[in-house]
Parts: sequence; structure tokens; C-alpha cells
Amino acid sequence: MIKTYLENSRDLFTSLILVLPLFIAYQLGVLMTGGVRNGVDFASDFLWTLASGQLTHYLGINLIFLIAFGVAIYFLREKGKFDPRLWPVVIGESTLYALCLGSAVIFLMSSIGLDNLLASGEKDFGVFSSFIMSIGAGLYEEIVFRLILMGGMFWGMTKLPKFPRIGAAVIAVIASSLIFSAIHYVGNMADVFTLGSFSFRFFAGVILAAIFYVRGFAVAVYTHAIYDIIVMVFR
Repeated sequence: MIKTYLENSRDLFTSLILVLPLFIAYQLGVLMTGGVRNGVDFASDFLWTLASGQLTHYLGINLIFLIAFGVAIYFLREKGKFDPRLWPVVIGESTLYALCLGSAVIFLMSSIGLDNLLASGEKDFGVFSSFIMSIGAGLYEEIVFRLILMGGMFWGMTKLPKFPRIGAAVIAVIASSLIFSAIHYVGNMADVFTLGSFSFRFFAGVILAAIFYVRGFAVAVYTHAIYDIIVMVFR
């Protein structure tokens, strides 16, 4: 039973269906907040500009993305079998990881003497906007940094003659986590750079990369989103 769940929840076809509600909720949230978006949501940022800030235009353009999502699910359908009973279990598993994520990062930083860099403080965007941005972070940051960047780097390096898989994995995790942390200090919604916040996000990226590799895309997305909701909304 547990083995079946672990295998099915890691399947990419299943993962895409599991995160589809987040995609829809996030896009509706962008509309309801008048355009508040996650800083790494390049797709929505581009679409918002393309739509000249018009909500109806933005919604229409996003239908194309929704269709593309559906097409991907359609072509992957033969590689996996979706069971809706997986969804609450994935949410429960991801919540457990999210509750432990902050403590795990602090432990890692403390173990190498970086605990003196830790500092509290998050930007306050309001409860609903923070909730929507947390969903966007979980979805888009995992797509960009884990699914595409880390996965792409690992795939590319393993195609090189005699390149060790373990070496490819270590490089992909470290490089993608460094870029993941650095991107938070770029753009209109950039945070003020501190070594403490950079280190915290780097180690969080490493842990999320491990979750992505071991437990799959959907669990990584929900872990990230739920963690951000805990930090940005409930704290």
C-alpha cells in the first residue's frame, strides 16, 4: 500500500494533475488581487505586460496555458494512472515536510556555524495577497528551479561520456539552489540582500531539491507552497 502510494505520487502525470488546482487558484488570485504575482513567475509577469494590465485579457491569455497543461496531461496519461485519493495524502505528507523545513534549514546552518546570521522578518503584503504569492512560489519556483533547471542540468551532465551520476546530482542541486536563492534579490519585488537570508534560502533549496528527487514534483510544490503560507500568512 505504502509502496504503491510512493510510486504513484512520484509519477509526473499524476504530479501535473495534483498541482493543477494550485495553477488555477493562483491565476484566479492574480486577477482578484489586481496583478499581485510571485517574483519568479516569469510567465504571469510576461502575460500581465502583454495584456497591458487588463484583467480580462490576462484571463483570456491564461486559457492558453491551461490548455497546454491539459495537453501535457493528455499525452502523459498512458504513463500513469491518476487516483484522486492521492491528493489528501500528498497534502498531508507535504504539510509534514513544510512544518519541518524551517527547523531543518536552521539545523544545517547551525551545524556549520552560520546560526549567527539567522534573522527573522518577512514582507507583509496582506493575508490574501501573501496566500496567493505563496501558491505562486510553490508552483513556479519548483517548475523553474527544480523541474527545469535542476532536472535539465542533471539530464545534460549524465549525457556526457563517463560523467558520474552522483557528481551530476551534486552539481545540479548546488547550482540550482544557489540560483534559486540569488533570484530573490533581483527584480521589482527583490529583497534586500543579507548573507543570512541568502544562506537560509540556499539550504531550503537543497532540501526542496532532495524532496523533488526522492518524492517527486507534486510533493515538492506543495511542501514549498505550504511552508510559504505558514511563514507569510500565519506568522
